[in-house]
This record gives sequence, structure tokens and C-alpha cells, in this order.
Amino acid sequence: MGAYSDLGRPPLSGRGLGRALVREGGFWREVRVVEETGSTNGDVAGIAAEGGREGVVVVAEAQRAGRGRLGRGWVAPPRSGLMFSVLLRPGGKVPAARLGWIPLLTGVAVATAVRSVTGRAQAGEFGEATGAKEVDAGLKWPNDLLVGDRKLAGILAERVGDAVVVGVGLNVSLRAEELPVATATSLLLEDAAVTDRETVLKAILRELALRYTEWRAADGDPDGSGLRGVYREMCVTLGKDIRIELPGGSAETGRAVDVDAEGRLVVDTAKGPQAFSAGDVVHVRNPGPAGH
Repeated sequence: MGAYSDLGRPPLSGRGLGRALVREGGFWREVRVVEETGSTNGDVAGIAAEGGREGVVVVAEAQRAGRGRLGRGWVAPPRSGLMFSVLLRPGGKVPAARLGWIPLLTGVAVATAVRSVTGRAQAGEFGEATGAKEVDAGLKWPNDLLVGDRKLAGILAERVGDAVVVGVGLNVSLRAEELPVATATSLLLEDAAVTDRETVLKAILRELALRYTEWRAADGDPDGSGLRGVYREMCVTLGKDIRIELPGGSAETGRAVDVDAEGRLVVDTAKGPQAFSAGDVVHVRNPGPAGH
């Protein structure tokens, strides 16, 4: 890659990532690092439409048109985070009703990797900076990683024919003055013991490959693969009183009590238990007159 001016944000090495992750008989087939793109999800969707094989990863140092759920923008300074998308092909063994677990599975993989790599570093495996700590990332249903009530990462899954493209945007070295909103955060701002992007990305992709292959081997069964139990433990939405904002301006309030076998959020409302899928929900918020 070309020269860069911010020594605190070195570029990723596509060759190094490939050597570490692409193995004969392994899950990941190719890791592409690009200087800039419109959207890594768009790039991988194009690869999927052309018949690309499962296991391709596209990582961008900068995105011009990154997207979150419902077309929301996702923009960050170059090399300040990890912005990548992967190509998955669950195949005919996984029923369509279970595909909603893919973004939740990805969230488990990302949160587990962040906790693990920062925890090992805190114990001295990678060396520890003053005040460095393990980052206790939790999952907000359906697609956000939080530290406390601050957003660390977002996930976007999209169907492309029989493939699923999953994009992840993780804030790594964003400084306070660079945050897009006051409720965001980054590994740097959380005093993470590791902020090296290659270390974090390798940990995420290894964990994602493991979780996904176990889930697919169980025909997408979230209980048979153990995924639902792990997700419940990591989901900070469960047990909270929330407000579900729906298309058309309607809303429901109640307590989030479970995630069902299809990955839907079960809310105990005044009308009784109701299950909401990610595609049916605009926002999940704490209740209140302003919806915060």
C-alpha cells in the first residue's frame, strides 16, 4: 500500500493477513485489502453475484458509502477502524427461517474476539500499556456491539441470491473529537489493551469461521450448535424495558425476555409476548418520552 501520514494508524497488510488466515482446507479463501471503496458489502455482493466462493473477505481502509441497517451511513477516518465484509453460502441445509441468526452469530464472534484478545493482552501476552484493560463488549439486539451504553461496532447482513454478505464496522482508534455521535466509542477510548487492527481482525475472522462452521454443521440450529445460549448470555437487551419502533411510526413497549429459535426478539408487552424480527424493527430504544 502507499505511504501514510498518521503513524498511529498504520495500513493493514493484505499479504500478512492472507498468510495468517488462508490455509489449505481452511475456511477463509482470500483476504483482499483495498485502500478505499464505496462499500465493502457492495464489493462482496458483486463477488457473490458472479458466483464467488464462500470465504472471501474484503477489508477497506476507508469507505465512501458505508452503510448500516436501513441504509444508515457508516463513515470513519481512514485506518481508524476495521471495515470489512465476508461472503457466506449457508447452502440448502440451513432453512431460510434460520438465516436471521447470521448477524447475531457474527456479533457473538466479534464480541468474543474483542474480549479474548484484549483479555490475553492484559495478562501480558502482547504487552500491556499503562491503564490498558479488557473490553467487556456486549450485544444489543439485533446488530450492535456496545461497551456500556456506547456503540463500538455495527453489523449488516444482506442476502444476495443464495449467498449472505455480512459487513462489520468496528471502531478501533477513533478519538473523542472524531466520533460521529456522542454515544459511540472505540477500543482506544475504552483503554483497550490491544488496538492493533491486524491482531483484532485475525481474532475476529478466526472466531467467526469457528462459530459459523459449527452452526452450519448443525443445519443452522441455534440450540444444537450452542449459539442461542451464548447469545443470550452476551445480549445486553434481554431483561431490559425497551421501546420497539416499527415502520409507519407505530411502537410497542415492554420487557425483552428472550431470543427465539429464529433469532427474533421476544418482548413481553401489554398485549402479551410478541416476537420481532430485525427486518421489522426500525429502532430498539430504552423507553421514555424522547425515545432514549
